[in-house]
Amino acid sequence: MDYDKIISTLHSLANPTNVHGMARYGINTHNNLGISIYQLRPLAKHIGTNHPLALKLWDSKIHDARLLACFIDDPTQITSEQMDTWAADFDSWDICDQACTSLFDRSPLATKKVFQWAEQEQEFIRRAAFSLIAGLAVHDKTITEKDFDAFLTLCITHATDERNYVKKAVNWALRNIGKQSIPLNKKALKTAEQIKKIHSKSARWIASDAIRELTSQKIQEKLKSKKKKK
Repeated sequence: MDYDKIISTLHSLANPTNVHGMARYGINTHNNLGISIYQLRPLAKHIGTNHPLALKLWDSKIHDARLLACFIDDPTQITSEQMDTWAADFDSWDICDQACTSLFDRSPLATKKVFQWAEQEQEFIRRAAFSLIAGLAVHDKTITEKDFDAFLTLCITHATDERNYVKKAVNWALRNIGKQSIPLNKKALKTAEQIKKIHSKSARWIASDAIRELTSQKIQEKLKSKKKKK
């Protein structure tokens, strides 16, 4: 399926009603066709992995085409420059999160980008750093204890960022780390307790929410079950 055919297909799937619904969840409606992600993923599977096509779809600036680009791009071919360019284009939390947890977290450049982007002031770029952590915690089995320690330190450092999309991503990263193993659960909870002591409304919310989930019976039982399977 070539570029023109894909763009035509996307326009045929446009759903203006969905666009209004997405707005209520904070999704940017600019150039948004309102196509469900559950329609985009099967389309991506049909298209297959295609790096050049992903670049063209991203450059279309169509919200749905950019999501599709995240699903068909090849993580082994993406470059540092591409990652920075796409991150600078992030204008909605869903685009940010899909790029980071469906594509960028599978790149060998991912860990480096976490630390680079965490220091950027732009809201969605900083969010991208923590979305990447959330994705890496789940998908990258080569992440070391040293890496996780550094990620948790970043969570402490940026827990005072009051911006909604940043604080929610910091919380997400902290929770995802804490759900990977019993030792990481303990480290994440210790980190959350440190964050809770910071004089910041954002920090208190991040910590309290993370502690609530990571100490829950559901999560603790899952962690014990994981340990038994090893």
